[in-house]
Amino acid sequence: MLREDLDKLIQSMIERGILFDDAHKEFERMFIVRALAKSNFNVCKAAKMTGLHRNTLSRKMASYKIRKTA
Repeated sequence: MLREDLDKLIQSMIERGILFDDAHKEFERMFIVRALAKSNFNVCKAAKMTGLHRNTLSRKMASYKIRKTA
């Protein structure tokens, strides 16, 4: 199911002319945002969920300008 959904999404993105770099960045940003939301913005917990080191996650958050909002 996941593979089929992903295949359809990729096909749609290619047909619309979305470049790999743009798709990769958006996926990464959304993946991080969802993990942070699930962990109540606990960076250490989100890092474990994503398999990233917390310093790496913090750098990516800064590069994507991801901050906890009220």
